[in-house]
Amino acid sequence: MASIQKRGGSYRVTVSCGYNIRGKKLTRTATFTPPPDLSPRKLEKAVQAFAFAFEQRVKNGQVLAGERTTLQEFAERWLAEYAQVHLAAGTLDKYRYELDEKILPALGHRKLAELKPHHLNAFYLSLTQDGARRDGKPGGYRSASIHKTHVVLSSLLRTAVEWEILERNPCSAVKLPSVPSPADQVKFFTPEQATAFLAFLRQPHTWTTAGHRRTDGTGKPYQVAPYASCREAPLQMQVLLELAVYTGMRKGEILALTWADIDFDQDTVSVSRAVSPVKGGVRIKAPKTRTSRRVITIPHALTERLEALRRSQADYRARVGDYWKDTGDWLFTQEDGRMMHYSTPYHALQTLIGQYNRFHPDAPLPVIPFHGLRHTSATLLISAHQDVKTVSARLGHAQTSTTMDIYTHALRENDRRAADSLEALLKQRK
Repeated sequence: MASIQKRGGSYRVTVSCGYNIRGKKLTRTATFTPPPDLSPRKLEKAVQAFAFAFEQRVKNGQVLAGERTTLQEFAERWLAEYAQVHLAAGTLDKYRYELDEKILPALGHRKLAELKPHHLNAFYLSLTQDGARRDGKPGGYRSASIHKTHVVLSSLLRTAVEWEILERNPCSAVKLPSVPSPADQVKFFTPEQATAFLAFLRQPHTWTTAGHRRTDGTGKPYQVAPYASCREAPLQMQVLLELAVYTGMRKGEILALTWADIDFDQDTVSVSRAVSPVKGGVRIKAPKTRTSRRVITIPHALTERLEALRRSQADYRARVGDYWKDTGDWLFTQEDGRMMHYSTPYHALQTLIGQYNRFHPDAPLPVIPFHGLRHTSATLLISAHQDVKTVSARLGHAQTSTTMDIYTHALRENDRRAADSLEALLKQRK
């Protein structure tokens, strides 16, 4: 006979299911939380009905481990027995982040069998609220970010079903909340600002160089203190930023470029890998989707700039000799030939924007992140009346709908110009 114990607003039901080989009594427990506002008589009947049904399931061997295993406990097992075996290292890191930073703090204490669609709906809705972001930025997470969280949780619970720990995956009955389009949050340069920025790149200005190590003529290394000088931005930083504007490539894709990826005859850049930051360095990986692997045509003038950078790099390598660490034939490097540090392009861009705005206080550039150059490239193409499919292919988007969602602002402006053109044409024919 099942025993029932009241615990606050819920009831704990315990059923005996025999003894193990050492004579220890085995039990199964379940928690029942009745609906609110039941009359005492209906409440008693509901508790008894739950206890009877649970007892029958125990006797028939139908009680699953999900009724006594928390999401936190199962996540640890899932990571060790499934994720580490079947997921790529980069994907595993992302899944761990979603679990540790979002899912488990909110839901880890719940038993698997207690997780219902309404719990998950409330959790996903909370991610849209101001203050939800773990990085401290204002506002909640975007739809794409919430979808990534949902994919991780659904994968975990789907495995619980496959391992017969759960009867069904509650994620399958969840509708994710709709978050306003990120188009209004996109930061970019207008055509006029982009033109001014690219021109400023080649102009002499005060450039701050961080402290670093160098090697003297005898091969002995020495430390150089931070210093400022009036000169142009380093050639490789000029070319890197120009490449970002003209191709719309992601920062990780640009840093992973080698000289073999540049076709100097055809004026193209091949994107076949990317780097992403990890603790203690970066990880080189293949593009996440098929469309991320692509060949991008560039202006011939930019090809010539790349050729100038290659010659400059070769001259420098000849001068420094063994100090150069030839680890990958990278386009963009640190002083010793290693891949450029992941944060360097961002800091260089912020420095240049700050310097430009000191020289042009009446018409300052907006302060944009490095990813804003990718947005700038796409916005410029759309403003030049390039079709969305072409823009999407250059950016490496898996679907044109992604491009349309992000760059609504540019498409809307094109639509306004189309309406004005149509009006002007019809007026001429009157």
